[in-house]
Amino acid sequence: MKQQYKEYLKLNKNILLGFSASIVISAIVAQSLSNQQSYVNTTITLVVDYIVYFTTFGALFYFDNKKKYMLESGEVDRASLRRDLIKIISSLGIGEVIYTITRWSLQYYLLTNSYEAYIASLASQSISTCIYMVTINLSVKLMRLYKNA
Repeated sequence: MKQQYKEYLKLNKNILLGFSASIVISAIVAQSLSNQQSYVNTTITLVVDYIVYFTTFGALFYFDNKKKYMLESGEVDRASLRRDLIKIISSLGIGEVIYTITRWSLQYYLLTNSYEAYIASLASQSISTCIYMVTINLSVKLMRLYKNA
């Protein structure tokens, strides 16, 4: 398998594991805040989602890529690292805007239509994650993050 495709698979694995951790915690938080106003529940759940996701994704991404930016001398290839960080942050940023709008709107809609809080959280995050995955993969491809891999 081409190295480029392995890099895409590692990125997607890290994203999905990050979302797997955040979906469980978010559902628990949403249900524990079910007595709150819908907009409060939705906003706090989204904040918890981001904290858990970025912590998990960041750690996994770091461990998968720490050797990639090491030179034979043992020093960090700062130019390559900086270039790739700009590309990945840009790709994630585009995806996060779409994800946030979709997730917040959908969870708020479901809560105001009398869905259980944990179901609203699970459904909104699942749908938003699918949209996010498509957006991220298209962005990474367009920004040519793994063109030299």
